[in-house]
Amino acid sequence: MDPLGLTLAAVVGLGIGALGGSLLAQSRERAQRELDKAAAKDDASSLLQRARDEAENLRRSGELEGKEEAMRLRDTWDQEEGKRREEAELLERRLVERSESLDRKFDALNERELGQERRSQEVERREADLLKRDSEIDRLVEERRRRLEALADMTAQEARKNLIEDLQDEARAVAANAVREIKDEAQRTGEREAKKIIALAIQRMAAEQTAVTTVSVVQLPSDEMKGRIIGREGRNIRSFEQATGIDVIIDDTPEAVVLSGFDPVRREVARIALEQLIEDGRIHPGRIEEMVQKAAKEVDKSMVEAAEEVLYELGIHNVHPEIVKVLGRLRFRSSYGQNQLHHAKEVAILAGSMAAEMKLEVDAAKRAGVLHDVGKGLTHEQEGTHVELGWRLCKKHNESDVVLNAIKAHHDEEPHYFPETFLVTAADAISGSRPGARREMFEGYVKRLEKLEGIAMDHPGVERCFAIQAGRELRVMVVPEKVSDAEMTQLSEVIARKIEGELQYPGQIKVVVVRETRAVDLAR
Repeated sequence: MDPLGLTLAAVVGLGIGALGGSLLAQSRERAQRELDKAAAKDDASSLLQRARDEAENLRRSGELEGKEEAMRLRDTWDQEEGKRREEAELLERRLVERSESLDRKFDALNERELGQERRSQEVERREADLLKRDSEIDRLVEERRRRLEALADMTAQEARKNLIEDLQDEARAVAANAVREIKDEAQRTGEREAKKIIALAIQRMAAEQTAVTTVSVVQLPSDEMKGRIIGREGRNIRSFEQATGIDVIIDDTPEAVVLSGFDPVRREVARIALEQLIEDGRIHPGRIEEMVQKAAKEVDKSMVEAAEEVLYELGIHNVHPEIVKVLGRLRFRSSYGQNQLHHAKEVAILAGSMAAEMKLEVDAAKRAGVLHDVGKGLTHEQEGTHVELGWRLCKKHNESDVVLNAIKAHHDEEPHYFPETFLVTAADAISGSRPGARREMFEGYVKRLEKLEGIAMDHPGVERCFAIQAGRELRVMVVPEKVSDAEMTQLSEVIARKIEGELQYPGQIKVVVVRETRAVDLAR
């Protein structure tokens, strides 16, 4: 075949193929459209069915909710109806009970009224009977009186006079017997009661105790020693203060060092240790500690020896060693310049002397007197007042009730239960208030007197005032025209209360108001 025929055949074949492909594609598109249409119909039918199902479900759920709401409303109504029914029943029961209660009260009132009427009738009947009896008794008394007058041959007035005389004689005899019995009883109990009264009167002189802080001064051979006490960079003085607990004051005072501290025992240990260090000459921290320990042992020994010496002089035995040790600490304790160990000894001697005069227990009075302030030896180590600390110490070591009562009663913390404790309180006041027993600075003394006189001068009608007897008595002179006799008592009380509120003082201050009116004339 020639090339042209081949080309023509190829072209024809290509056209036929293209036409067949186009027809095939069209048939496929038609088939696909049919399939899509069928699928769309299926989707539409399924959607329609689903919509119908949902509508049916909604209808059913609406019916169920309506039924439930109806049931809920019915239950609510039933509950409310039940409550109203119960309230109505309760109200009905209350009304019934109230009605029954009123019926019972009405019946009771009726019965009470009937009983009252019966009692009223009974009272009227008894009153009538009493009137009859009174008249009968009066008649019988009059008849008996006439018979007695006829038999005794005297009138009623004469009989009454004789009876009164007999009763007076009998009363005099009874009174005489009573007086004799009272005198006998007074003789039996008078001595004991007199002891208590005297002790009570003395006890009212009691004075308060006030502790003061003192210092100790150590003399130096030269001012050069101050530098050695201080040491390099102050190490010696720091070691000394740490070992003793006492402040060392080094100032411009020539050849002297001041030791300051609240605890008198520590202060004494520091004084002895510093004097020994000065005498020895070797002052360094190690030597300071050694000397402080040695001085502490010496002070403890001296305190015990001082307490034992006082107890031996007083004849007091079987005192617990712990109490002896605390009592010895009073050797370095002072109040207003008065040594407390000497004060305790004085109180014991005074109390014992008064007990001997009054025939009381001398040993008990001495023992209570020497231990009444033993708690002051503990006030720098433990918390509490010296009364409380001393009472605990003596209670712990089984001291007698007299000693315990004296410790508390001498500051009025409990009543006096024994005559000896009154004597201890009186002796304490006497020892502290005797002239020269206590000291105070002159400037403070003068200021106290001026303040005392100024308090009195602030009141109207006061002309002059004088503080006498070392400030224990205040004499107030008033103008007679401004202050009457009745106002004097009130003025003295007002001044005394103001002194109590503004001043601090040991013992008591007596306020005396003097009002004097003079009439002067001359005879020529």
